[in-house]
Amino acid sequence: MKMLRLTVLVSSALFLAACGNDSNDQQFSNPETNADLNQIKNPVVTTTAYSQDNMPAVSADSRLMTYKMLGVDGKVVQATALVFTPKTVAPAGGWKIVAWAHGTTGVADKCAPSRQGLQGTEYLLQMLLAKGYVVVAPDYEGLGEPSGRENHPYLNLKSEAFSITDAVVAARSYLTSQGKTVSKDWVSIGHSQGGQAVLGAAEFASRADLNYKGTIAIAPANNLELILKAGEQLAKDKPATVQSMIYAPLDSFTAQIIAGMQGHKDSVDYSKVFSGHLAAIAPQAETVCSGELTKLIQDDMLSYASQNTTLDNYGRTQSDFLTLKPIQNFMSEGSQPLTTAVKTPIIIYQGKADQTIPADATKFMISLAKPGTSIDYREQATADHISIYTDNLANFVQDVETLMPNQ
Repeated sequence: MKMLRLTVLVSSALFLAACGNDSNDQQFSNPETNADLNQIKNPVVTTTAYSQDNMPAVSADSRLMTYKMLGVDGKVVQATALVFTPKTVAPAGGWKIVAWAHGTTGVADKCAPSRQGLQGTEYLLQMLLAKGYVVVAPDYEGLGEPSGRENHPYLNLKSEAFSITDAVVAARSYLTSQGKTVSKDWVSIGHSQGGQAVLGAAEFASRADLNYKGTIAIAPANNLELILKAGEQLAKDKPATVQSMIYAPLDSFTAQIIAGMQGHKDSVDYSKVFSGHLAAIAPQAETVCSGELTKLIQDDMLSYASQNTTLDNYGRTQSDFLTLKPIQNFMSEGSQPLTTAVKTPIIIYQGKADQTIPADATKFMISLAKPGTSIDYREQATADHISIYTDNLANFVQDVETLMPNQ
């Protein structure tokens, strides 16, 4: 777990942590029934063997799948996902599917888990495989996509949700084409950004037109504007060295949001969001991964502070950037989970000691959930953003078995 703890500590600290235009492949159903229903024809583009993370040793088939999904701009794009098949015999009715949604890695293609490896999250996936579940792990739209032209729409809820639902549909198509028996039952589980993503998958589960059984969200990203402002308040009047530790992940997180918007219809110019030193660093979010970006920002802040004593006049974000219409829409709607009722069970794990996704933010999100939404909230007093994941792997597997018995 050492690799996971190190990686998630940096990348998840942000959140507080496609090739081709096949638009004719998507035919929408009657809006009065389900306008988002996935009707993409021939969703699997290609599959190749995946050999990293020792996954071939624990799975009967370990594949990197390129598939078609409906992207954030309303066009069919290509995305990538890992698909792992268990070595166990398929139960009556076929293998059931668990979709795994990863935490923040970055916006650039090289940051995709399928490219840089699973970074420790393979342990949970291996446990699920041993229990006889197919595991589908999407990179998300724009991460690792074949053309290299599209940025990952970081923390865009619908994009993440469709990355998951459409990957599950494509994985079932691939497996059945191989003569495998696959159930229509599936659940999703994710941590940090992935926790937000699976809450989105719960809202849009009907897109897959399968039997969605429930959601396990671990320290899910939510209430982004609230947490940004809370971080600013926390840093107020602190020494520059302490401020740099608070500001760097906050600013890295903001830079990845803006980088993820570039090239999409809701794009915002960096100059309207960033100023001073940060204006020069923020665009690097398109080429480096999350942890490296955070370190670049903190190192620059520390260098500035060593020469100027404080971070006054360093230049970070424009004072009014949160009032920009695209940013307002993103913060209030585009990135916020549970804005519609969810009828399937939701389990949320949250650490009370989490300084990345504060428990108060998560409880506030839950308090705003629409009537009819069923949430089992499990707060652990001493857990932080990392340990709420690493210390509960066996519990997550048990939750999957409870939501979706494999028999």
